[in-house]
Amino acid sequence: MKIDTDRFAVASGKKVNLKHWPARVKTIYSSEEDYQERLQEHVHKMSALQELLYAHNRYALLLIFQAMDAAGKDSAIKHVMSGINPQGCQVSSFKQPSAEELEHDFLWRTTCRLPDRGNIGIFNRSYYEEVLIARVHPEILRAQLLPEELLEDKDIWKHRYQSIVNFEKMLHRNGTRVVKFFLHISKEEQKRRFLRRIDEPEKNWKFSVSDIHERKFWKDYMKAYEHCLAATSTEEAPWHIIPSDDKPNARLIISETVVRVLKSLKMGTLEPDKARHRELLKIRKLLVKE
Repeated sequence: MKIDTDRFAVASGKKVNLKHWPARVKTIYSSEEDYQERLQEHVHKMSALQELLYAHNRYALLLIFQAMDAAGKDSAIKHVMSGINPQGCQVSSFKQPSAEELEHDFLWRTTCRLPDRGNIGIFNRSYYEEVLIARVHPEILRAQLLPEELLEDKDIWKHRYQSIVNFEKMLHRNGTRVVKFFLHISKEEQKRRFLRRIDEPEKNWKFSVSDIHERKFWKDYMKAYEHCLAATSTEEAPWHIIPSDDKPNARLIISETVVRVLKSLKMGTLEPDKARHRELLKIRKLLVKE
């Protein structure tokens, strides 16, 4: 079954109501074996395209993953990027800001981790935390050492959205393609996954009391995500809402999207042009004569 990745993209300028975006869709794969074969096919294509990206050295690709707890961000990154050369791919995870990071603007700590040209960068959470968790928990915003007039500004979130949009447009103009994934999980499925984390000893480390605490703010988070996705999905840096109650399905949609974006880049092939071919022949003759 062909995957229409466009159906998961948020159109620029459109409002988002997550109740209208399913957390589960018709299964793309027919069996576990079919899923594994399709994922490996995507990974193989990504690996070849990543090699071309690295050799071309003109573009960079930034993949941003945001989600509620237990939506499968870590496992999606692990499985989808499993065949990528680690020399050309870096994963950055962003937790609570450090004291040094709080001394700078909210984009500073992630800017330092942007991928080099020819590389793929993955943000496991990102600067979007500053318009999501900081919006749900105002005490986080108050701890960011901002001037009082900014804390009292009723348009602070609107201004942050605009800063993000401008930032991503600047990246696009300089060759970095930004693709954003919101892994959309239902509250019921999150509960099931939390229970498995408690019941299965090998998964206990994934669970903490704070996870349960954050579930109390589910409606607030959904509203924050709706505002964020609508305000920051652009033609240059679109959001994709990935139905994630079915993890294998989600991974196939994500991997197909990454392949599609890499294919869209104007990178040509690894075959040398005529001038480069002549140069290589001259070098070969010199080596043979040694």
